[in-house]
Order: sequence, then structure tokens, then C-alpha cells
Amino acid sequence: MPKNLLYKNIEALEPINKVINEAGAAVKDKTRTIKTSDIPEVLGAVAGIGVGGAAGLGLLSMLGMSGLSAVGITTGLATAGSIVGGGMVAGIGVLAAPAVLLGVGGYALLSAAKKKKLVQAKEALLQEAIRKHDAIIRELKSDLNQTQERVEYLNSLNTLLTGAIKDLRADLAA
Repeated sequence: MPKNLLYKNIEALEPINKVINEAGAAVKDKTRTIKTSDIPEVLGAVAGIGVGGAAGLGLLSMLGMSGLSAVGITTGLATAGSIVGGGMVAGIGVLAAPAVLLGVGGYALLSAAKKKKLVQAKEALLQEAIRKHDAIIRELKSDLNQTQERVEYLNSLNTLLTGAIKDLRADLAA
């Protein structure tokens, strides 16, 4: 298995599943915002840094985002650290833990059946991420009278879905 894969097992795809599920809920519920979402910490970090930026140091590299700044890094770390009741220093641990776990898990060899199942899961997630991305774009264009909170929420989802699509495509091409 190539070492440069971001998603080396089915469990590693769970963050993408969460973003896709959130995007589906966003399209169904026109009042949904970052505050009422199922993943407010991640979306809040993306919104805090700005559209096109990254969600936080660990999540950024995982989602293939760029555009780090000092303000973006500190905001992302503080937001991640708040998950466990800490600040920026705790955020380093929160954001580094998934990368460490993914790295350790990557050394395990997958059987041919597991590899095939993983590729199929990535392909299915890619198609679903593209559908949700398109739906979020339509939602952003459809109602120009949306609140600023709603626009930030949809833009954050758009950023995360764009990163997921890019990374899934890269994994499938490897």
C-alpha cells in the first residue's frame, strides 16, 4: 500500500462521513448553522480562519488545505483545545492525535479483500461528497437573503467538502 495515502483504513474515512452527513442535514434544514450543527468545533474553526483557509493544524494537512497564518493556526488550536477544556496547547494534542493514530494504523497490512473494500468505500464517499458539494453550492446560490451565520456555515461545509474531494481523488489515484 502506498505510504502517501491519507485514508489507510475504513475508520480513517469517518471524518469525511461526518462532513457528508452534516452537508445533507444543512440542505434539509434551512435554519441550520454552525451552532446547531453536529460538528460545530470543526466548522467553527474553518469559519474562524476564513473560507479557503484551513480548519486547524492537524485537520488542515489531513484535508489537504493551505493558507496557514499565525491567526489561523492559533484560532484552530484554541478551538480544538476547547474540545477537551483546554487552550492552544491542548489543541496541539487534539489535532495531533488523529495523525499519530493514522500513522500507526498505516503500518498494518491490509488483506486484498480489505483493500478492495477500502477502495470501494472511497469511491462511494467521493461520489457522495461531490453530490453534497454541488447541493451546498446550489444552496449558497439559491437564497440570497440568508443570514451571515448560515452563509458562514455553508461556506465552511463547502471548504471541507472541497478538501475531502481532493484528498479522496488523490488516494484513489495512488
